[in-house]
Amino acid sequence: MSCTLLKSLVTCPADLTAGLQPCAPRYPHGCSPPHSSAQHRSILTEMEAPPVSVMPVTGGSINMMEYLLQGSVLDQALESLLHRLRGLCDNMEPETFTDHELVYLLKGQQGNPFILRARHSLSHPAAPWHLRYLGQPEVGDKSRHALVRNCLDVSASHSLPDVLNEMGFRMDHEFVANGHVFRRGALKVVVSKLSRVLVPGNTENTERLSLSYLVELSVLAPAGQDTVSEDMRSFAEQLKPLVHLEKIDPSKQRH
Repeated sequence: MSCTLLKSLVTCPADLTAGLQPCAPRYPHGCSPPHSSAQHRSILTEMEAPPVSVMPVTGGSINMMEYLLQGSVLDQALESLLHRLRGLCDNMEPETFTDHELVYLLKGQQGNPFILRARHSLSHPAAPWHLRYLGQPEVGDKSRHALVRNCLDVSASHSLPDVLNEMGFRMDHEFVANGHVFRRGALKVVVSKLSRVLVPGNTENTERLSLSYLVELSVLAPAGQDTVSEDMRSFAEQLKPLVHLEKIDPSKQRH
């Protein structure tokens, strides 16, 4: 159902979806230290389950699998973590981003609502919007070191919110994410601060959700490339004890 709905959005009449097109592969977008990790788990549970993934709108991939580890670091430890990442990653100076994300729900008569994410850059207002679908995490292979889920991503015109409303979607919540993006080969690391939008649509009026930063390590790869999770585990080990990146249990996110 998810793929069909997203594909139908891409092939809608031009007056509704002018500018919708597949993106080129892009970036990384993780809850472990005892105090800050618990805060982020609570915050992300309020937003939705399975866990939210904070990815800057700098590209995307269609019909790929996302391998994800998440953690958090207190504000006072941020500079130490950034220093470590500069030494480990390809780009010594990280990319920065400030994005506004709106989460839309389409409720059916039964089962969980269908969720789509619309995101646009506040740093580059003229850049295209991005529409993302994140599938349910796969729970079959417990030996995997990372959470695995389907990820569909397309770029869109600035009329995307109107398109979603016309299709029957309703906005559930919105937030602003700002931070840094590091890359090491296919690995992507995002360190971001999440802020609640206090007045709907007003991204100037926000409130920080916690005293810590969300840290996410991810890889976008075709289905079946489970060896990447071992590479992610090895990289995550090099970030200890500054941050403990781990595979999030979706069932615990709901409690």
